[in-house]
Amino acid sequence: MDFSCVDGCSKCCIEREYYPSVKFGKIGVLILPDEKQKIEFFAKKHSIKAIISPRIGISEKNDKPDEILAYQLMGKEPNGNTCPFLDIETNDRSPHGGYKCKIYQDRPLACRAYPLIESLPITLDPKCKFCESCSTADGNIHSELESLVKIKTMMKTRAQYIWRYATGIGEISDKSKIETGWFLV
Repeated sequence: MDFSCVDGCSKCCIEREYYPSVKFGKIGVLILPDEKQKIEFFAKKHSIKAIISPRIGISEKNDKPDEILAYQLMGKEPNGNTCPFLDIETNDRSPHGGYKCKIYQDRPLACRAYPLIESLPITLDPKCKFCESCSTADGNIHSELESLVKIKTMMKTRAQYIWRYATGIGEISDKSKIETGWFLV
């Protein structure tokens, strides 16, 4: 079955999750280092407050990251939800009836790869509304697969230490469990 967005859905642009646990806070959209400046440019162009935090760091010593391997575009709500580029203010809708993305043609690779979350074997995000009803998509996922493979290639490293950044962002009820800052993985 070919993948397509479910009518009226914008769930992947709205709901953020804790990963790998509540301790690390909610994650944002993965942004590669060469995408960061482009996303900042579009935020300025659209007068959008975009918060880009580190996500994955690497180092040769175990005291702090020396290099950032990936960033993350955080949601605009205090609990980390809703992409700042999702146009929820107008009635202008995407072809499938969901909210429009203000940078759809220039969206990050992570957005282009969605709903794929693993390439071998091909795995779809079970939280995607399409994927909830159909566990396979074997038709038109070539561009998504290419995007995911590029991300995985960019994330390869021989660094001795890998760090994950805890965002400090989440639901008010979880604030006592959420950390902020770098942690060795």
